[in-house]
Amino acid sequence: MQVLDKRYKKNPDIVFRKIAEESILVPISNNVGDLQSIYTLNEVASRIWELIDPEISLTRIRDKLAEEFDVSVKEAEQDLKEFLDNLLRIKGIEEV
Repeated sequence: MQVLDKRYKKNPDIVFRKIAEESILVPISNNVGDLQSIYTLNEVASRIWELIDPEISLTRIRDKLAEEFDVSVKEAEQDLKEFLDNLLRIKGIEEV
């Protein structure tokens, strides 16, 4: 996957919170959360969000997902790609 060669950083205007058993992303505008655009994350998406860092390669994130969730590298890569596509669509991350 060509995207594994890229590195991303999180948009500082997106806040990540764990509330009880749920993880959410909330876009912030003018220091106010956009409650109409809250994104609930599943366990895999939450872990990907936690791991996104310009210093960590996507290959490393993929491999960590495969190990931590006991799935194939191919399945981890597909989950990673789908979530990155969603984050790019909502401007949650940007390429560095």
